[in-house]
Amino acid sequence: MLLPARDSRAVPRTSDSADDAAELSRLEARLPLLLSMIAGMVDSTGFFTLGHVFTHVTGNIVLAAGVAVDGGSFHWAQLLAIPVFMLALVTVWLVAQASRRHGPSLARLLLLVQFLLLVTLLIFSVITKASADPVGLLAGTAAMIAVSSTAVMTGNLANAVLSAMDLLSARHRLLP
Repeated sequence: MLLPARDSRAVPRTSDSADDAAELSRLEARLPLLLSMIAGMVDSTGFFTLGHVFTHVTGNIVLAAGVAVDGGSFHWAQLLAIPVFMLALVTVWLVAQASRRHGPSLARLLLLVQFLLLVTLLIFSVITKASADPVGLLAGTAAMIAVSSTAVMTGNLANAVLSAMDLLSARHRLLP
């Protein structure tokens, strides 16, 4: 099947930094609300169906601190979520570094990675029925995929791990 040739005038291709800055500004204006909604849905769904594991690391840190102070039981997936999150951040940093992308191009790549993780989570959860045993291995695995998908969206711990990776890097840094 032959496809019509694209008119190069229809899709302007500029690498002008002003265009990149404008596109990044538009992304920054829209993404917080969208990512917050997605994060809230993933976190709520994960918490209620996967053995009370928060898919955002902050909730699991709070739970771990509570157990450390008051004692009590701690689901293994809640504890595992913290290093899995950190490992996912390292992986995101390595993907970003290897891509050599910046600005909107890097944002699109990382959003694609997050989308693929969320699709993987959906497929895995539907096929395995992970929520049937909320404290079982399948639910824990689903929770770890969900935790990995949120690595792009969490603040202070993300910045700390990414800054540490930048300090260890011999190549160019990703963060200012």
